[in-house]
Amino acid sequence: MGQKMVRNVNNTEKNFAQRMEKHQDELRWLYMELYGNDAMYAELCEQMHDYYLKRSTELKKRDIKKEKNPDWFKEKEMLGMMLYVDNFAGNLKGVEKKLAYLKECNVNCIHLMPFLDTPKGKSDGGYAVADFRKVRPDLGTMKDLARLTEKCHENGMNVCMDFVMNHTSEEHEWAKRARAGEGEYMSRYFFYDNGDIPARYEETVPQVFPTTAPGNFTWLPEIGHYVLTTFYPYQWDLNYRNPRVFNEMMYNFLFLANQGMDIIRIDAVPYIWKELGTSCRNLKKVHTIVRMMRMIAEIVCPSVLLLGEVVMEPEKVVPYFGTIEKPECHMLYNVTTMATTWNSIAARDIRLLKKQMDILNHLPKQYVFLNYLRCHDDIGWGLDYETLKQWGMEEIPHKRYLNDYFTGKIAGSISRGELYNDDPVTQDARFCGTTASMCGIEKAGFEQNKEAMETAVREDLMLHAYMLTQSGIPMLYSGNDLEQVNDYSYKNDPEKCADSRYIHRGKLPWELAEDKEDVTTVQGNIFQTLDRLEKIRRQEITFDKDADVYTYDVHDDSILCVLREYKGRRFFGIFNFSNQEKTAWMQEKGMYRNLLTGEKTELKDIRLSGYEFLWYGN
Repeated sequence: MGQKMVRNVNNTEKNFAQRMEKHQDELRWLYMELYGNDAMYAELCEQMHDYYLKRSTELKKRDIKKEKNPDWFKEKEMLGMMLYVDNFAGNLKGVEKKLAYLKECNVNCIHLMPFLDTPKGKSDGGYAVADFRKVRPDLGTMKDLARLTEKCHENGMNVCMDFVMNHTSEEHEWAKRARAGEGEYMSRYFFYDNGDIPARYEETVPQVFPTTAPGNFTWLPEIGHYVLTTFYPYQWDLNYRNPRVFNEMMYNFLFLANQGMDIIRIDAVPYIWKELGTSCRNLKKVHTIVRMMRMIAEIVCPSVLLLGEVVMEPEKVVPYFGTIEKPECHMLYNVTTMATTWNSIAARDIRLLKKQMDILNHLPKQYVFLNYLRCHDDIGWGLDYETLKQWGMEEIPHKRYLNDYFTGKIAGSISRGELYNDDPVTQDARFCGTTASMCGIEKAGFEQNKEAMETAVREDLMLHAYMLTQSGIPMLYSGNDLEQVNDYSYKNDPEKCADSRYIHRGKLPWELAEDKEDVTTVQGNIFQTLDRLEKIRRQEITFDKDADVYTYDVHDDSILCVLREYKGRRFFGIFNFSNQEKTAWMQEKGMYRNLLTGEKTELKDIRLSGYEFLWYGN
C-alpha cells in the first residue's frame, strides 16, 4: 500500500515536471522581459508547484483526461448558459438543486456570473471584487462552490467563472492599505499626488462610461492623491508593471481554478496594461500577460480554459487567440456578430452580417468563438460603419435609429428596452433588454395580442436557430429558455436604479417553467423548439467543428442563408430577418429533409413567412 502511494506521488510530480519543462524557457523569458526579477520569478514557480500539490486528485484526473483530448470544448455537443446565482436559484446550494433543470435545457456548461465578495451598493454587478478568495456571503462559501463544481462534473457539466484582473474594489485589502498610505500597496495601483499625469492620460484614453462615470481618474481627498479608475470610481485599476501584482493575481487565479473551474473568463482583458500616451487598450504587453497565464494554466491545471472578454472591433479581437505555436485564449466572445445580428433585425438587412460571417468562416478552425444573443451586459453598436456607409447608413443617424427601434420609439418596432450611457456629446448610447423583450414578447403580452405574440415567438426562435447554426459554442442567457421579459423593478432599488443593465438581470420567475411541456403556451413552444434544435445540432454531422461553413447568396438582402458541409453531407440554414414574407432564390439539386418536420423537398425558390427559419439537411 505504501509503495503504491509513493508511486502515485512520483507520477503526479512527473506530470508537473514534464509540463514545467515544456514551458519554462518561454515563461521565464517573457517574465524576465516584463519584470527582470529573478526572485519574483522563482517565487512564482514555487507557488505554481504549491497550487499543483493542493489540487485535488479528482481535478488532476480531469486534467489528464482533457489533456488527452485538448479539443474537447470544440465538440458540437457543447451548450452553455450564463446565469446569476441569486437570480437563478438564490445561492450556490440552490443552483445545485437546479442541475436537473439545466440538464433538461441540454446545458453542459454553466457560466456563474460574478459571485465573489463585493461591497453592497458598489459592486458593479459583482465586478468590483473585494476578496478573490471569498464568496459573497449571501450566495454561500468556497466550500459550497467546490461542492457545486464537483456535482456539475458528476453530471457531465463544466463550470465557468469570471476572473476580474483589471481592477479591485476600493474595499479590497490592498486598496484599504493603499488608502492608508502604505507605499507597497499604493504601488499596486496608479496613484498620483497631482493632476499633471492624469491629465496627460485623459488626452489619449477613451472613457468607458462617459455618462455614469466620466473620466479615468478619481480624486481621494483624504490622502491627496488621484487613483486610476477606468470603469467606476470604486474600481481601482491594478498596476501590472509591478511583478507583485502579477504574481498575486496568478495565485488567486490558481486558487479559483482549484475550486473546480473548467473555464475562467478574463474580464476586460484589453485594459490590463497601461502606458502613458496610448489608449491603454490592446497593448502588446497585455498579450504577454495572457500568454503567461495560458502557460501557467497548462502547467498547473491544464483542464482549465481561458475565455477572453474582448469587446472590440474584429481586427482587435482575433489577436487574443495568439498563434497556433503560442496560443493565448482558448475562446473569445463573438461580440461583433451579436451586435450585427440585432442590427440585421432593426435594418431588415443581412448584408453586413453576411460579410462578417464570411470573414469569420475564413479564420483557422482552431479559433473558437462563444456565440450569444444576450448577456449580462449592454449592447454597444460597434458596427462596421465604413461598410454601412456604402449602403447609405451613416454612423450617428444609424446608431440613433437602432436605439429608437429597440426602445420602441419608431413605427414598426415591437422591441422594448432602455438606453445605457446615453452620451449627449457624441450622441452615442448602448442598449439594454432581454431577448424576449427585444423580440416583441413583452409588447404582445402587454397588449394581449395573439397574432403579435406569434410573430414575436417566430423572431425569437429564428434568432436562436441562427445562433445555433454558427460555428463555435452557443451560449444561452438565463431566461432565454423561458422567455423572461424585462424587469423594471430595478428602478425602485436605490442601489440599482442608475444602471439600466439591471433591466435584463431580473430574478427568474420560475412559475414560467410550469408551462415548459405545454407547446400551446409561449414558454412551452420556445422551450420545446429549442430542445429540438439543440438535439439536432448534437446529432447532425454537419455541425462538426471541422465542417466548412459558407454564406449562400439567395438574392434577398433580408434573408441569410448558411451552408455547412462535412464528409459529403450538407446543411442549409435559411433565416428571414424581415417581418415580411420573402423568397430565398435558390436552385439546389436533389432532395433535402426539413430537420424539424422530416418533410422532404427540393431547395428551389423557398418561401418564408416573416421571421421564419428553415433547417435542411441531405
